Parts: sequence; structure tokens; C-alpha cells
Amino acid sequence: MKVWYLIIALFLISINLRPAITSVAPLLDTIQQDLGMSGTTAGLLTTLPVLCMGIFAPLATKISGRVGLERGLFYSLLLITIATALRGFFGTVPLLIVTAFLAGVGIGVAGPLVSGFIKHYFPTKPGVVGVYTVSMAIGAGSATGLSAPIYQAAGNWEPALAIWALLGVAAMAVWIRFPGKKKADLPEKSALPWTSGRAWLILVFFGLMSSIFYSVTAWGAPIIQSMGYNSVIAGSMLTAFVLIQIPSSFIIPSLVAKYGYVFPTLIGCTVIELGGIFLLISGGHPLIAMLLIGLGAGGLFPLALMLPIIETNTYQEASAWAAMSQGGGYVISALGPLGVGAVFDFTGSYTVALYGMAVIIVTMGGIQIVLWITARQTTLKR
Repeated sequence: MKVWYLIIALFLISINLRPAITSVAPLLDTIQQDLGMSGTTAGLLTTLPVLCMGIFAPLATKISGRVGLERGLFYSLLLITIATALRGFFGTVPLLIVTAFLAGVGIGVAGPLVSGFIKHYFPTKPGVVGVYTVSMAIGAGSATGLSAPIYQAAGNWEPALAIWALLGVAAMAVWIRFPGKKKADLPEKSALPWTSGRAWLILVFFGLMSSIFYSVTAWGAPIIQSMGYNSVIAGSMLTAFVLIQIPSSFIIPSLVAKYGYVFPTLIGCTVIELGGIFLLISGGHPLIAMLLIGLGAGGLFPLALMLPIIETNTYQEASAWAAMSQGGGYVISALGPLGVGAVFDFTGSYTVALYGMAVIIVTMGGIQIVLWITARQTTLKR
């Protein structure tokens, strides 16, 4: 297929990998009050899909081995679309939990396959991961920024969550043109690298990094509201957190792909993110804090996705490493939003949770230093 068609396909599937999660965040207080949920239960709406993303990511290699890499991505997209659309029918806690589960399964299977897709079709251009992450940021930002206005226009939150299924319909119109079956795209022999120490370090790093992202995504607006800002301003600041990731998630991996120094760049992004958290703790302006956290997260995530690609030699291996890092990593990260909700229920304040995030970020930086010291001396790993 033409390169432009592959880029469009990558863009369209990637833009669908976050709205099912981020569309809930700006409406979390509304949904919680409407359905009478506790903070812990509300946190489950973002925790459950992330947990499923981890649990079901290792199945990606088996599924694609049966139906092919491209078809595996199409079926994942179909599941995400159905789960998102179902939210428009019944506004109940059980339905929200079921759709969060189904969306998480679809996203979990799709994630490693997208890494394999990039390695397969763009083997010498790991910087293409920037298209992947920018597309996810656009999807996440759109859902975060527009869900509240859609809710206000519609009068209830169900259509504000379900409308994002339209992105899935548009993507399926493109992905259905890929071959129905393509044997051995990701063969069974591409085992997950359970015996590799570096793979385990990448897994833990991915988990800690994602736990911060999803905690801020789920609870950023309530944290800002607790500082005295109204829901509209808090939502706009959360949108800024997401939108700043669009340029950073494209520019940073592109520069790393061109000039190298992946691990110094990772550490720099970690320091920026940590600065944003401490600004929130100290009572600084939340917009600046959210921009710093978003800038750091925007660099960390694409570089974390790039690591399995640059650490491996084939697209089968890349998908296996990605399946392991995302599988275990998302299980770890799922504890983030749930933990913030539980800490708030226990203490009545977000301060303790913010200190916990700071500790997680420092630990993440330590892992990056170990990966840097033990890295093979190649251009991207200097």
C-alpha cells in the first residue's frame, strides 16, 4: 500500500485509543453525583480500561497470529467502537463498567500491534512513533476538551461519551481495506521476553510513567477544583495538559530519532514532569503546573513506545517486547487513578496523593538511569 495510506491508517487507529478513557474525566464529578458513586468507584471508570489494557496486551501476538497483524487491529478497533457507542443507550453504573472493560480489551490488544505495524512498515523510521503518539494526543485532547460542551448542549452525559464512536466508524472505513488474513505476521514463536532484565526494567518504567498520566487524566480536574477553581476552568486546564502533548509527542521522538540521546531526553522529561507536580503541591498556578506535566508526559510516552522498537531487530520481536511492557505496565498504571481516589476518600485531600506521584516519578527516573548505564552503545541509546 502507499505510504500516505499507511500513515492515514496509523493516524485513524491511534486517534481511537484514548477517547473511551479521557471523555470520562471532565464529566467524572457529574457522573459521580448523578449515579451516586464513591470516589473509588468513579476512579474505576478510568482504572478498569487501563487494567484491561495490561491484562489483554499479551494476547496481541496470538490474535494476530490467527487473523493477521492488520486484521487484528481492525477487530480491536471494532470492539472499541462498539463499547463507546453502547454508552449512549443506558446511563447506569453496570453499563459504564462493562463498556470500560470492553474498551480496555480493544485498546490493550491494539497497542502492541501498532508497535509491530510501525516496525513492519517503517523499519528504519522509528520516529514514525511520533505520528502514533500525536494521534493519540489529538484523540485524548478532543475527548477531554469537547465532552463537557457536548454534555451542556445535549443536557445529559450519555451522548457526550458515546459520540466518540464516530471516530471508530471513520477508522474502520480505512482499515477494512487491509487484507483479511495475512499468515505469520506475528508468529507464535515471538515469545514475550520474560527472561530479559532490560525488558523488565522497561515494563516497570512504562507502568510508573502511565500511572502518572492516567492519574492526572482522571483526577487533574478535581484536584484543580479543590484549589478553588470552577469546573470550566479546571476542565480547560486539563485540556491544556493534553494539548501540550501534541507538539511535544511529535517533536521530541523526531529529534531523538535524528540525533539520538534517548535516555538523557527521558530523564529531562521526567524532571519537567516532577516540577509540575511540585508546583501543584506548593499551590502554584495550576495552568503552569499542568503544562509542565503535559510537556514531560508528551515526551515520556512516545519514547517509552520507541524503546521496544529500538531494542529489537524484527517487528515480531518489537510486538513481543511491546506486549510485555504494555501488558505488565498497564496493570501497574491501573493502580494510579484507583489509588488517588482511595487516598482522597481516606484523607479528604489530594496532597498526599500528589506526594505519592512525586515519589513514583523519582523512582521512574532512577530506572531510566539504570537503562542508560546498561544500554548498548548505539545512536539512539547514547
